[in-house]
Amino acid sequence: MLNSLDLEGRPQDTRVVVAMSGGVDSSTTAALLKSEGYDVVGITLQLYDHGEAIHRKGACCAGQDIHDARTVADRIGIPHYVLDYESRFREQVIDSFATSYATGETPVPCIECNRSIKFGDLLATARELGAQALATGHYVSSRRLPDGSRALVCAADADRDQSYFLFATTREQLQFLRFPLGDMTKAQTRELARRFDLSVADKHDSQDICFVPTGRYTEVVGRLKPNAMEPGEIVDLDGRVLGHHQGIVHFTVGQRRGLGIASQAPLYVLRLEPATRRVVVGPRAALRMDRIWLRDVNWIGDSSLDLAVGDGLELYVRVRSTRRPQPAWLRAVDGEYQVDLVAGEDGVSPGQACVFYDAPEGQARVLGGGFIKSAEPRAANNAVIDPSAAVRPVAGAHG
Repeated sequence: MLNSLDLEGRPQDTRVVVAMSGGVDSSTTAALLKSEGYDVVGITLQLYDHGEAIHRKGACCAGQDIHDARTVADRIGIPHYVLDYESRFREQVIDSFATSYATGETPVPCIECNRSIKFGDLLATARELGAQALATGHYVSSRRLPDGSRALVCAADADRDQSYFLFATTREQLQFLRFPLGDMTKAQTRELARRFDLSVADKHDSQDICFVPTGRYTEVVGRLKPNAMEPGEIVDLDGRVLGHHQGIVHFTVGQRRGLGIASQAPLYVLRLEPATRRVVVGPRAALRMDRIWLRDVNWIGDSSLDLAVGDGLELYVRVRSTRRPQPAWLRAVDGEYQVDLVAGEDGVSPGQACVFYDAPEGQARVLGGGFIKSAEPRAANNAVIDPSAAVRPVAGAHG
């Protein structure tokens, strides 16, 4: 007999660790599972020096958020632990975030946090505590497949779907993870929180990158990688100098305003060149990319990646969290993986994720994804974007 978490045994005999960030989503997840009779243990990760961020609204895992998580745990009557993951988080997430920017990539720190910290270290801790599952407040779903394995699928609420940030989840992790909010809307989650009389029921969602207490990510990059703040030239596609800047970290691919240069026609940031400290600008048409090369590909579809790809696999890909999946072909070429976009995308940037889906909308299955290594246009006269292109990091919502 399977319980509501698709696990053998009665809820009261099933221990579940809930990752509690102090927000309404993870708090409601804990309260919901407790109400269903599960043996719930709440764990909050202290990920950075919350003394710097305690005044900052919209940042998770800081001082106020730890307090909120503890208050919710007391309210629903579950044990709650705060684990110090500062050094691990600094090494795996913050340092790699700054390094990525300094090399001209586009970091998505929430992906690395989920992959290394939450679904890596915390999942191992949950097992050590004797838990049968680790539950989070992410808006995504997990479904059992006929062979007993599990598939990751998009949330029912498309506006809240967080599958883009979870593509690096492995098959083994999916067997242990549960996402109770995947079939709910945000409004339903808040209503549940009110019903459970949780103090965070109307708490605002986190919007910023959690470890950037001032909201200015350039301060973090500048402190850890000063070379990213060195001045350089703004040039056109022909290499003509149009102006100067105070650090490539201040620019993003696709940016039009704030370039500090005069031009008769609109100019956009096309790429960043950290080796020469150049910002390359040009017309909007030059932003269009049609082919993407990937690194660190993770596959959670059927069979093995190479068998699935074969001579080419038709699927849908999302190259930014805010864009809809579009049709593409995934191919294996000379030991690497290449994505050919049917309609092309503007401003594809190395370091961001390219996530695979089996459908363009609805509760599509996530097939995996990889990090963008480079991109190129079909037109031969357009410059290839290599790991020199960057956009602002995307801040993922936290449960």
